[in-house]
Amino acid sequence: MTVDNIPKDYDHKKEAQWQETWQKNQLHKFIGDGTRPRYIIDTPPPYPTGSIHMGHVLNWVYIDMNARFKRMNGFDVLFPQGWDCHGLPTEVKVEETHNIKKNDVPREEFREMCIDLTMDNIAMMKTQMQSMGFSQDWSREFVTMTPEYMYKTQLSFLKMFEKGLIYQGIHPVNWCPRCETAIAFAEVEYSENDTYLNYLEFPSEDGEKGVMIATTRPELLSACVAVVVHPDDERYHDLAGKKVQVPIFGQNVKIITDTDVDPEFGTGAVMICTFGDKTDVSWVNRYGLDIIEAIDEKGIMTQAAGKYQGLTLAQCKQQTIEDLEKEGFLLKKENVEQNVGQCWRCKTPIEILVKKQWFVAVKELSKEIEDAANVMDWIPEHMKIRLLNWTGSMDWDWCISRQRIFATPIPVWYCKDCGKVHIATAEMIPIDPTQKQPENPCECGCGEFLGEEDVLDTWMDSSISPLAIAGWPEPIYENYFPADLRPQGHDIIRTWAFYTTLRCKALTGKEPFSQIVVNGMVFGEDGHKMSKSRGNVIAPEVVLEDYGADALRLWASNSVPGSDVPFAWKDVKYGYKFLRKFWNAFRFISMHIFDFEGEESSAINHLNPMDRWILSRLNQLVEDSTHAMENFNFAQVVNKTQSFIWHDFCDEYIEAVKYRLYGDKVDVQSKQAVQYTLKTVVETSLKILAPITPHFTEEVYQHLGFDSSIHQASWPEVQSELIDSNAENQGNLGVEIIGELRRFKSASKMPLNAQLKSTTIYTSLPDIYDNIEPLLTDIKGTINIADLKLETGKPDTQEIVVEITPLMSKIGPEFKADAPKILGYLQSKEPQEIAQALENDGEIIIEGHKITEDYMTMKKESVGKTGEKVEIIHPEKLDIVLEIVIR
Repeated sequence: MTVDNIPKDYDHKKEAQWQETWQKNQLHKFIGDGTRPRYIIDTPPPYPTGSIHMGHVLNWVYIDMNARFKRMNGFDVLFPQGWDCHGLPTEVKVEETHNIKKNDVPREEFREMCIDLTMDNIAMMKTQMQSMGFSQDWSREFVTMTPEYMYKTQLSFLKMFEKGLIYQGIHPVNWCPRCETAIAFAEVEYSENDTYLNYLEFPSEDGEKGVMIATTRPELLSACVAVVVHPDDERYHDLAGKKVQVPIFGQNVKIITDTDVDPEFGTGAVMICTFGDKTDVSWVNRYGLDIIEAIDEKGIMTQAAGKYQGLTLAQCKQQTIEDLEKEGFLLKKENVEQNVGQCWRCKTPIEILVKKQWFVAVKELSKEIEDAANVMDWIPEHMKIRLLNWTGSMDWDWCISRQRIFATPIPVWYCKDCGKVHIATAEMIPIDPTQKQPENPCECGCGEFLGEEDVLDTWMDSSISPLAIAGWPEPIYENYFPADLRPQGHDIIRTWAFYTTLRCKALTGKEPFSQIVVNGMVFGEDGHKMSKSRGNVIAPEVVLEDYGADALRLWASNSVPGSDVPFAWKDVKYGYKFLRKFWNAFRFISMHIFDFEGEESSAINHLNPMDRWILSRLNQLVEDSTHAMENFNFAQVVNKTQSFIWHDFCDEYIEAVKYRLYGDKVDVQSKQAVQYTLKTVVETSLKILAPITPHFTEEVYQHLGFDSSIHQASWPEVQSELIDSNAENQGNLGVEIIGELRRFKSASKMPLNAQLKSTTIYTSLPDIYDNIEPLLTDIKGTINIADLKLETGKPDTQEIVVEITPLMSKIGPEFKADAPKILGYLQSKEPQEIAQALENDGEIIIEGHKITEDYMTMKKESVGKTGEKVEIIHPEKLDIVLEIVIR
């Protein structure tokens, strides 16, 4: 290998070639033969939209860096990739593409359309992921819509049903009128909204005192079943137990008392409707109140709404308010902020409807979920409280049935005659009950069944991911479960983390993973979360085109778990510049690395102070980076490594040792020590960067002549004997002195390679003297000083005047005719002689006139004890003085 084989510039376009090589050589394949310790990553299965975004980049860079780091530390790493396929967005896209509604074609035909779209999207996203250099084992890819995965999901349903943890019931559920399906509480998002608080008069049934209530939802008056007040509210002491009449609709409802009422809100009197919100549900259950269904699945008013039947919710609200005003029931309106629950998919406000659905008995598992959360190691630790708070707030069980098509079918039938529920057996799954019938008749003798048309919540698929990748339900799964790591975003703690913990505890009695590392969200340069509506989205492929994957990975890795990360072009560009800096330095020193023919042991024995300095810094970097990688502090690794390579290595060390590499008079042992040091720093730095910038490090590593991939190399070990604080202090002193002399040359407009005639370093401190003495050769060689001396004490210099310039603007007007004589005198005498006379007497007499320093300017120079002109430098950070003779 020679420097001629190394391109002048680093070409990030070659990243694709390395990706192909890694895939071809199956470099990241999980072996699983037990010869190495296993490390299992429960990788997030993203929804296949067809395009990865910056959030995916951030999350997967975290995963990939950890996977690569573990491999270099001898682990057999299982880094699978899954796809969480099912869901409404795919159905909507299929409807748009084919200009149909889901019920316009047979269910199976519609499902096939969804599968085709999903497979196309997966193919695109897989290509994008590979372009980022992510090191998944693609032989372990899983797709939740396949029969193989569907079997696992349906089997988990059967097993939880057998344990009584899944049941069917008629309960209030969160319902999205737009999606026409039930959704879980974890899928409800909240947003602030301005609305009106309407003050309505509810007359008493007996004509006596009524009650005024304040409501934001007058459209639900038809479903009002009670009015509730606080028992300690003195305004209503005499009304408890009495009945009032609901405006417009006329039903009489009882006034009850409950401590959950907030007396400070509105009038302190609240109407209970079925159902306005979660609190209504609680009160209805607590007091056994009637249920009136005034809204249907599409958000349309039902027959129970009387004359408002057929109106949308918005239309009903507007018409009801107009009617209340006409009839004198509406007393006033006032603006109020409202926290509105909405569907996470389409942002439509959710309603609470009473529906027959399938549920997971969450409340029976809450304690086990909390115990599991406390066993797992959370990074950062404070993210655990989000799961614990969510678990503790669960009042309702998890509704897992959905009124859609593209999802895992619920393996259930209903007898056509008696309605008995029939659950599939393990031998029957995977199965779509709408397509196949049970083989045996019902106990009542009927042989016809209605297949369950509802499907499972998609979280029922993804929440068994650690079990699926481990090979569950085959017994071998116990070798790979629990997973070692769960990486995920903080936005899905209450969904993916919660549901996975619940399901794995229910199915195995164990927590799903040992460690969970949580990444933040990506924000645009405008400070807001990236979103198409804001127009602040940056597509990864745009960055890759100009700067490559490694530059983008450097941006992502310069962050810490749990914190949201702003995308900034300047950070990507800095990463790109850093790689080019490293490349140029490598190319420059490569010839010296290739020429190294000495023994390492001999080279180590001839290290000089600057060699020991950089090697101590290097091994400290290895120690710090190892600890940081183990604790997912990727930003520390990136920052320290970039600083070390850019400044310590390139700017300081390489410049300080160039003189030892060139010329006929170079000491062979000294040169070999430098070559060994350069080679060691480059190879070790590449290994530290390998998990972060896999393409760049592979490219340089191969130019070094290695036969195998850097990603098959071992993580560098700390050579503790080379970590030496004294060596670092001495080296830092050398760096500072060299830096001062460089700055002097630059300020003097001298070429950096120009020779200084002489330099003397003075210090009064013995320890500084002792530390500088071994550095003299490097200082002299680096700065190109003909004569470099080190002395104690201070410079013996004096300041002399070398030039005097008369001030004619003052001399002419004042001395007029004698001015030429005064000028001639000042110009004929030695400047120092005139200066000495002025210093002694304060004046000189010329033609009878007293001349002081006010009539001239003096140019002064310092001269050393040899009489030569010198420059004196007093470095701020050092207890030394530099005396420099330029020529």
